Amino acid sequence: MSVAFDEMTLPDGSVRPAYSGLKEWLGSLPPDILDLRRREAEVIFRRTGITFAVYGEADAAERLIPFDVLPRIISKMEWETLRRGLEQRVRTINAYIKDIYGRRDILRAGIVPEDLIFQNPVFRPEMNGQKVPHDIYVHVAGIDVVRVDADTFYVLEDNARTPSGVSYMLENREIMMRLFPELFSRHRVAPVEHYADELLATLKSVAPLTSSADPVVVLLSPGIYNSAYYEHSFLADKLGIELVEGRDLLIKGEVVYMRTTEGLKRVDVIYRRIDDDFLDPLAFRPDSALGVPGLMAAYQAGNVTLSNAVGTGIADDKAVYSYMPEITKFYLGEEPILKNVPTWRCREPEHLKYVLDHLDELVVKEVHGSGGYGMPIGPRADKATIATFRAKVKSNPRNFIAQPTLALSTCPTCVDEGIAPRHVDLRPFVLTGSDKIRIVPGGLTRVALQKGSLVVNSSQGGGTKDTWVLDT
Repeated sequence: MSVAFDEMTLPDGSVRPAYSGLKEWLGSLPPDILDLRRREAEVIFRRTGITFAVYGEADAAERLIPFDVLPRIISKMEWETLRRGLEQRVRTINAYIKDIYGRRDILRAGIVPEDLIFQNPVFRPEMNGQKVPHDIYVHVAGIDVVRVDADTFYVLEDNARTPSGVSYMLENREIMMRLFPELFSRHRVAPVEHYADELLATLKSVAPLTSSADPVVVLLSPGIYNSAYYEHSFLADKLGIELVEGRDLLIKGEVVYMRTTEGLKRVDVIYRRIDDDFLDPLAFRPDSALGVPGLMAAYQAGNVTLSNAVGTGIADDKAVYSYMPEITKFYLGEEPILKNVPTWRCREPEHLKYVLDHLDELVVKEVHGSGGYGMPIGPRADKATIATFRAKVKSNPRNFIAQPTLALSTCPTCVDEGIAPRHVDLRPFVLTGSDKIRIVPGGLTRVALQKGSLVVNSSQGGGTKDTWVLDT
């Protein structure tokens, strides 16, 4: 694995221009002030109730995501490249999903194998030929991006179903502004506080054409035991909309209504944070107590918008991910602005042979995995782990892809031993409405807090940072 790109420091020890203000500020700080501010941030997070859960762990409800008090800084020019690439990526994803559930031109052209779609557990035949409002399927996308050098950003993963984490982006900024006003005074940082306004405008813009001039939007949550419930309640509050569970909604005449103290109220848009399987027990899992019986009938009748649409998982499948450069060219006639990480598809014999011969060099991922679980990093895995995954890959190669072990870029991070570089990724949030694509400048930076670790997921011990995009 090559040496990681240091986002703050040049090889000769000098500081990159975007970080010059931070470096100067750090040099002026009294001893121990960062540790004090770090402890203050933890108290604020705990008092606010900003927690997440990991299913199967007894202390899940009490876990805080560690917050690093040093911001990650991105220059205006760097962000402009990212912004254009993210817009292109989401336009591609929406065109692809529309085609898969429609004409299927890309399958006839042989760009994507048919079995990768029709044998995919997240493919929803219920969506075949289904018209969705304004032909937009993914209204909220979380595109995970990593950096490997001064000029190159890679898309690591597309999250097109129910991407999470935006509440941390907003809370991180609020806490930084409270704890470090003097550091903000040294920079012109592009704001993110208007994300809620942009999200609400996006959701209202994709309401069914039959809706009123002021569509009613609700956020559908699985409830308080869901790992992201804090975010659900946070966003509903920020958007000024009702936070509902399945039992709060009912279907009459293929129209969705919300129970209120003043009687039934029609619902036009559901920002749902429930997976497809649990949305409607009449259409999907009959044992689901989380969804709304008859919701799919109302959806298929065009009387409600689900955000994101049902069946969007066919665009964030890790095997489909490997075809995204070709998919972009097919629909847009453009070269991808943001690169894909080189990917070996174990379903293909030649790729499988290479992967099995180089397991100690690669990151192996389950096609439908998430959260960093089941992801051995070859150069850091012991022989027993490699042997275990060799057997798994050989027994079901279609279920795995492999990628080179990237040296993710590093940012200065406040850790127990002082300030040290730690590996990071970035999840910007891309909003697609009927009128335009909206992206607030920045996103959620996740940081691998353990020295040498490349795993940034909060469920695996990672933390978060505020992301500053400079406005000059």
